[in-house]
Amino acid sequence: MQHGAEKLWGFAGGRIDLNFPQLHALAGPIELIGGLLITLGLFTRTTAFILCGEMAVAYFRTWAPRGFFPVNNGGEEAVIFCYVYLWLVTTGAGAWSIDALLEKRHKVSVDQRMSSAALGT
Repeated sequence: MQHGAEKLWGFAGGRIDLNFPQLHALAGPIELIGGLLITLGLFTRTTAFILCGEMAVAYFRTWAPRGFFPVNNGGEEAVIFCYVYLWLVTTGAGAWSIDALLEKRHKVSVDQRMSSAALGT
């Protein structure tokens, strides 16, 4: 969220990116909203998929042309975030997330409908 707020509003002394037709300017809203959703654990897999793709694009457009290894070209953070988001795509948010709460409610609702259908009511 901090990287998105930095691009949008200059959070923590960052540079505001006002050039919205550029691909780089789309990163601010994606990072801010995506970071908030990941923090809440809401739509985690979908959000992490989008953020993983964004980090891959950021790495290959910005850092990879400067050299092959992330430790030498400055792209370590983009690579780490990309892999963390890829991990979240596969594992989901976890037991304390809003996603888990919604899934639990949905399961209870389905179980109630199935039991009432079995009883013929």
